[in-house]
Amino acid sequence: MTDVVVIGAGMAGLVCAQQLTQAGYGVRVVEKSRGLGGRVATRRLQGTCADHGTCYLKPEGELLGRFVELLGDRQILKVWTDKVDQLTANGTIERSPSLSPRYVAPEGMSAIAKFLAQGLDILLNQRVVAITATPENSWRLTLESSDEEITAQALVVAIPAPQAFMLLAPLGESLLDAEFIRCLGSVEFSPCISAIAGYPPTSSPLPQWLALTFTDHTEIAWIGFDSSKRLHPQQPHFVLQSNANFAKLHLETEDLQPVGQYLWQRAAQTLSLPWLDSPNWLQVHRWRYAFPTIPWNETVLAAKTPLPLVCCGDWCGGNLVEGAMVSGLAAATAINQQLHNLALPNVNFFNFFTQ
Repeated sequence: MTDVVVIGAGMAGLVCAQQLTQAGYGVRVVEKSRGLGGRVATRRLQGTCADHGTCYLKPEGELLGRFVELLGDRQILKVWTDKVDQLTANGTIERSPSLSPRYVAPEGMSAIAKFLAQGLDILLNQRVVAITATPENSWRLTLESSDEEITAQALVVAIPAPQAFMLLAPLGESLLDAEFIRCLGSVEFSPCISAIAGYPPTSSPLPQWLALTFTDHTEIAWIGFDSSKRLHPQQPHFVLQSNANFAKLHLETEDLQPVGQYLWQRAAQTLSLPWLDSPNWLQVHRWRYAFPTIPWNETVLAAKTPLPLVCCGDWCGGNLVEGAMVSGLAAATAINQQLHNLALPNVNFFNFFTQ
């Protein structure tokens, strides 16, 4: 038995777990993937790394601003660029008129999650396949690849709402109120396909831009010169992200390599950079739940049940990293109020990392 189980080691789940751990609760985080961070993700490949999820941080609120400042002091983040240019429908590149620093991690954006995970009890590669309530008034979690079952007094579900719905709906209205299930099922996401491509060191001409958004393109939404983030890049590599309409066409495509090759062919044509069509290597990733299109309008979604159960994530109020962090803090507060009402750290819980 532990006090709290957090399902999901994305930004919301890690912030919630860190807050509750610092307050004195026993917390265990369960994550189905091999790595931390959710969509703050980095792929290790070909002797380098590439950010195929969240490409940079652009702090606008106080919470993320202070977090970025802390990570900058620790040499985890640096300024990458202060503008993202735009490719218009007629094929011209418009320079961004506004300047706002974008921060990246030279070791990969997943370094942010690894920093947040310090001191936490985290089970990786463990998918929760069933949740039940025990006669002893606790939650029991069944794991897919283990005979172990985890029991906890409280549960935080910090994964995309459609995944949370599939996991929680079987509990039924006898345990979860109908309004909670309805609200959870109302959240919708758009998908995205990310394609990472590496090229020979002699490739030229290299683009003048570091990041480029596309206006009204039929397939492509964004391209980043990802190797420019690295301290000592050995060869140029780029990350391309499709738009939602294109990704929807390939949600169930088993082999994504031809899909990625097609995207880079289109990028080569659109940008008049023929060598983009012939990468040395290519990896493609499907984000089924990339961006919330119909989010929940509050910072958490809590069930009205005797056993504490709270859902959180970037789909609670918005789709930014900052929204996920705010939601994680709110989830910790909601769980604490239903348990022992301990003294939670100040909202600036980053004090923990400066000790």
